[in-house]
Amino acid sequence: MKIGATVVFYAFFALFFLEGTIIYAQKERQKFKKGGVIQLNDSVATYGQSGIFDFPNLNKIPFYYDANKIKAIQKSDNAADDATTYPLLKDYVIRFGIENFSKNAPMIWKLAKLSEKHGPPGEALLLYKLVLKHHQQGLNIKEVYARHDSVEKDAKKYFVPLDYYYELVNYRKDIDTLRPPHAVLVNMGDQINSLKEDYGPTIGAVDSIMLFTSKRNTHTDGLQRVFDEDIFFTIRTDSTWGPAQPFKDINTSFNEGSACFSADGKTMIFSRCYAPDSFGNCDLYSATLKERVWTDIKNLGANVNSTGWDSHPSLSHSGDTLFFASNRLGGFGLTDIYFTVKDAKGNWGKTQNAGPIINTVQSELSPFFHHKFNVLYFSSNGNPLNFGDFDIYKAYWQGRNWGEPKNVGPLVNGDGSEYYFTIDSRSVELFYARSNGDDKKNLDLYSFPVPMEAQPEAVVAVKGSLKDKTGKPLKGIVSIIDLDNGVEVAPKFLREDGTFDFSLINKRNYLLIIQGDEFFRIEELFFLDGPMEFNKVAEPIENSIAFQSLEFENGKANILESMHADLDKLGNFMIDHPELKLEISGHTDSAGKEESNLRLSQARADAIKSYLEYQFKVDPERVTAIGYGSSKPITQELSDDHKQLNRRVEFHISR
Repeated sequence: MKIGATVVFYAFFALFFLEGTIIYAQKERQKFKKGGVIQLNDSVATYGQSGIFDFPNLNKIPFYYDANKIKAIQKSDNAADDATTYPLLKDYVIRFGIENFSKNAPMIWKLAKLSEKHGPPGEALLLYKLVLKHHQQGLNIKEVYARHDSVEKDAKKYFVPLDYYYELVNYRKDIDTLRPPHAVLVNMGDQINSLKEDYGPTIGAVDSIMLFTSKRNTHTDGLQRVFDEDIFFTIRTDSTWGPAQPFKDINTSFNEGSACFSADGKTMIFSRCYAPDSFGNCDLYSATLKERVWTDIKNLGANVNSTGWDSHPSLSHSGDTLFFASNRLGGFGLTDIYFTVKDAKGNWGKTQNAGPIINTVQSELSPFFHHKFNVLYFSSNGNPLNFGDFDIYKAYWQGRNWGEPKNVGPLVNGDGSEYYFTIDSRSVELFYARSNGDDKKNLDLYSFPVPMEAQPEAVVAVKGSLKDKTGKPLKGIVSIIDLDNGVEVAPKFLREDGTFDFSLINKRNYLLIIQGDEFFRIEELFFLDGPMEFNKVAEPIENSIAFQSLEFENGKANILESMHADLDKLGNFMIDHPELKLEISGHTDSAGKEESNLRLSQARADAIKSYLEYQFKVDPERVTAIGYGSSKPITQELSDDHKQLNRRVEFHISR
């Protein structure tokens, strides 16, 4: 269902400088993780590795304040005693209620800066992310972003613009038999979409049925024609989705939508708005399938629903946890993700907020809990890395806390908004609603192949670097091709330090490609069996190049097998850089007649040009071949070694 108009703004409270006790710092040294004790110098890579991010007061008290602890923090801070302020402040922040995150975001900012010196490595970055999620005012946000970006390695600027990448791929279409997959967004067609808004798709554990919401139906209210929000379904036979059909047992004159099934398909959770038995403007309801009829329709009750807007339900595979979105009072932002857990008697427990790692001061919507894996997908416009307005993110439960939400990448998330989405149980297709054309409100349903960044099993780290022989980082583009399943992977730029990383699905074959303006293209096939690292060294290309491998047989101009590797490097470079031109110059030693040397050197240059034209389809207009005979020696011929140096082929690259 669509978001209600209720918007809650929090007033900004003055900065409270922070709190704690030295005892907490001592306790921190005793924290355990799998494999041993976390020491203060251990790296903290996830929120689940440090007790500071547990925030036990979140669903207990709205706001935490202790005047004595504040005084202790102010005293140590005024004395510039950072070593004492850090544990005091840390102890205070861990006690935050939900309201503290917006009202006291400067405390988290202060703690993050102190953590850089006094906390375990990695903790500061996680704190900076919380600041960016929850700040409202009172902070120099440019300074916050600058501090965050200095330690964050996952940023929008490292993703290659897709139009540019596909242009590079297109350069190679005449020579590559192996090409990266190119996912296509497909409108689901007139059988499903209507002339009005269609959105909110959901696929259950069975991939052959999809639920969605549509405004195609109308009813008359007095003299006024009113468009209804109703729940529809479509059934897939083989690869074809059938015509949309309404849920007649569920739909009423009230608005219904945003439905989901239980794993066995016998329970439906949906949203109904402005009904007489509702607590707010939209509430969550359940219905049970009995003898092909949906019956026993009931409001989920006050433990779940609020006086605000409650919608976008998603059940866990076990059916005992229900995630949903709400704009109720007391949240982190305009709308938050919440959850409720069913007890042994089948009753839904009191709703709990999903916490400050998932939710932000902005809006989180459309939670979707994957059918097979413990992965929560949702839409947000408040997380630090975003490509448009609302983007789709995924987060993994890590035992005691959610991991940092990961943007599923620019293959799915564009410069607009992506929400109302679902993924099939095999993680092959992603379905979501988007507008097309001039009418931005007229949403249609589309399908899209699930790219690597959105795959629930893409958790194995592949990282590496590219530098020259002196250790200087090189600039370029890194792309990876899934050779087994053809799942597309969004390409990335090498970072300023020459590094790159991807999260891939294990036990598959991949091709790594690194290309750039300063070096020859690098390719490597690999089978992923656990985390891998590729640290490459490349020799920068100069304007003038001479390959030692290009030694012709005496008096001949035939291209030898031993020359192919270097000539292939050159051919690939010319394909990847269509704006460049190449001059091939052939040279001989001074032995023999100069006329014969000129002919031989020209024949050798022509042979290389022909190889590039035939093997790599390089435009002949881009390549010039000139034989200079023995007229341009690079050394005096005092020995056979000197003569060998003069018998050479040189390449000059220019724009």
